Amino acid sequence: MSLVLLTGPVRSGKSAAAERLASERGGPVVVAVAGWEGDAEMERRIVAHREARPDGWTTMDVGADAEWLAQVPPDAVLVLDCLGTIVANICHEAVGEADIAPHGAEAEVALRVDALVGALLARRGDSVIVSNETGWGIVPVWPGARLFRDELGRANRRLVEAADAAYLVIDGRFLHLRALPAHIVWP
Repeated sequence: MSLVLLTGPVRSGKSAAAERLASERGGPVVVAVAGWEGDAEMERRIVAHREARPDGWTTMDVGADAEWLAQVPPDAVLVLDCLGTIVANICHEAVGEADIAPHGAEAEVALRVDALVGALLARRGDSVIVSNETGWGIVPVWPGARLFRDELGRANRRLVEAADAAYLVIDGRFLHLRALPAHIVWP
């Protein structure tokens, strides 16, 4: 079993790299796509991604909880595209459009994201996880966005620690995160 994490900004080449890795691995491929209903633009994106994939690949529309992982055969390469969207869905379910996060929302989101990451790490089979990097800019005004930023950052760190390979993808270039020091020392 190999786990590869590809993280980075939007349109950096993460999805294309994930698909290339899955193709090179050989065998069946299951692409888990996270999105949400009622957003025509999001639905068009999902359809375009699906149509661009090779024949024979299976595409699953997945929800925010990890139950869908049981449907992915262990001999298939799992491509999750994208962890950030699932975490956003979890945050939206817990906070919605509220100006103040409901009591217990942070703990609920942390538990759900932790369970999802744990299930991904426990999977018996090759996995390529596409995620996003957040928090490089301003602190969001909306509580759900702050919670999303924090939880996705924690999830990414946990996945980088466990992954066989982890890359920061920027403008189609790859920075091998596992090759970088995990601890700093005073100069």
